[in-house]
Amino acid sequence: MCGIVGYVGPRPSTDILLSGLARLEYRGYDSAGIAVIDDAGELGMRKRAGKLGILREDLARAPISDGTTGIGHTRWATHGGPTDGNAHPHLADEGKLAVIHNGIIENFAALKAELVSEGYDFVSETDTEVAAVLLGREYRANGADLEAAFRATVSRLDGAFTLLALHREHPGLVVGARRNSPLVIGLGEGENFLGSDVAAFVEHTRSALAIGQDQIVAITPGGVRVTDFDGDPVEVEPFEVTWDATAAEKGGWSSFMAKEVSEEPEAVANTIRGRISDGAVAIPELDGLDDLFRDIDRILVIACGTAAYAGQVGKYALEQWARVPVDVELAHEFRYRDPVLSPRTLVVSISQSGETMDTLMAVKYASERGARTLSICNTQGATIPRESDAIVYTHAGPEVAVASTKAFVAQITALYLLALHIGSVRGELTAVESAQHVRELEAIPAKIQRILDREQEHTTQLAHWMADTRSVLFLGRHVGFPIALEGALKLKEISYIHAEGFAAGELKHGPIALIEPGQPVFVIVPSPRESSQLHDKVVSNIQEIRARGARVIVVAEEGDAAVLPFADEVLRIPLAGPLFEPLLAVVPLHIFAMGLATAKGLDVDQPRNLAKSVTVE
Repeated sequence: MCGIVGYVGPRPSTDILLSGLARLEYRGYDSAGIAVIDDAGELGMRKRAGKLGILREDLARAPISDGTTGIGHTRWATHGGPTDGNAHPHLADEGKLAVIHNGIIENFAALKAELVSEGYDFVSETDTEVAAVLLGREYRANGADLEAAFRATVSRLDGAFTLLALHREHPGLVVGARRNSPLVIGLGEGENFLGSDVAAFVEHTRSALAIGQDQIVAITPGGVRVTDFDGDPVEVEPFEVTWDATAAEKGGWSSFMAKEVSEEPEAVANTIRGRISDGAVAIPELDGLDDLFRDIDRILVIACGTAAYAGQVGKYALEQWARVPVDVELAHEFRYRDPVLSPRTLVVSISQSGETMDTLMAVKYASERGARTLSICNTQGATIPRESDAIVYTHAGPEVAVASTKAFVAQITALYLLALHIGSVRGELTAVESAQHVRELEAIPAKIQRILDREQEHTTQLAHWMADTRSVLFLGRHVGFPIALEGALKLKEISYIHAEGFAAGELKHGPIALIEPGQPVFVIVPSPRESSQLHDKVVSNIQEIRARGARVIVVAEEGDAAVLPFADEVLRIPLAGPLFEPLLAVVPLHIFAMGLATAKGLDVDQPRNLAKSVTVE
């Protein structure tokens, strides 16, 4: 959620901090601030509620003295409302120490009571100021050693946190610590960076290190030190960021979401690339794990939101191709119901950021109880992949818009590759069957592009016609059901209207009561070629709701004439096998949601109340 940037080096830090925070805006925030140590050793700080532009304007009117050591923050309010006073940084040690924080400190109330009893004053409602005041106290108790003070402070904190601090007595030094919250180091020439993700510094360097759980980092212009919370040195593996700063820019598009929808074909292609050999799936990251896949007797997919819907689509492929029973669980429910796990259970987590707190805690829970874990993730160096036994990266590139689009199709693609791989390893798929599915999958990027080329204008116009719509329903069967759920979620996220997805077979068990004249209903229609029975049942559903006055918009494959007498609008997708249709059917739903939000004059990239990465439970 919150965005964090730190810098030490030869350059003035204010512009570096502000540009880094701008690249982290997609994470969601309601205030912003920076703290800088200038060349005279003075600490300057400025923070404002509202968007980053308000802080920029404030600094333009009354600049703070710039310097080469700084930290910056965009805050998502948790403890205390989105006010200037609650914004970060927070000061301590008589204004000499500045602290920024991502996460929630669960025992802040007890710590605050302790500090108040000792005579310390507080000016905000935040848990962060408690950490700052505690750090200031420990700084004096540890002989003005900032790293030692950090170790003493974090030993007192419960919860999830990333903390960054600087002190005017130590120009050229920024210290950070993390527990259950992301922090990444950027390695430069004579300068170093910290960020809540690599977007914070990718315009300056693509060489990075990921901080592990319960570790402390100190950056200076000349180097980086990483230790655990006990002070013991830690070796950290560097990695190269595979995309540059331009990949996280709009590049002429009206919004990041529009750009990312246009990149859906590329996201699928990049996730496939390098993982097909002689018509068979070969995933390099999974080398040496064949015995694990042969031994498993159950797969649990854990995820939240859009990623959970990708998991529901993947369930069909995993069960059909690998012949392993699969359950899909919401990560935030998983560990609270005492699930049955064993060493033969494979827990597959899905997270675009790799930092989703509910999913991370579920992965740790599964590992502690002996299950094997595999992560599907889009972000290098993220925590969930590091906590998992294996990782399949999606290679979708940075996704800035809060509403996930290209990451969704990439996640489904990765699940299909995994299903084909496990099916082949377990002998459930012949080489001929596997090659046929691989050909289908390799054809998907071009088919998505056809939808973008042929249906985007029609779908966007339809969305504009429906700009005053207050409620939309979505129906689907089989793999179309999770696509109906995804279509409804996108509309809720960015258009702020009621939208709900249903399994079409449930219609007569209650939801049909919602149908009234004029009610818009999207129906995901399966192909009549290979699933004629399902197709006929869905057409019957369409007839039922049409008879009650619904306005029916169908997503159907090219050449399906049976739906025409009963549809008010038809959005066409290219022909594909039944399991591959979701990768196509979801595209017009993404376009529609974006078009409707745009027609209402809403910010599709930063919808209200939402953040891109949910890093607190």
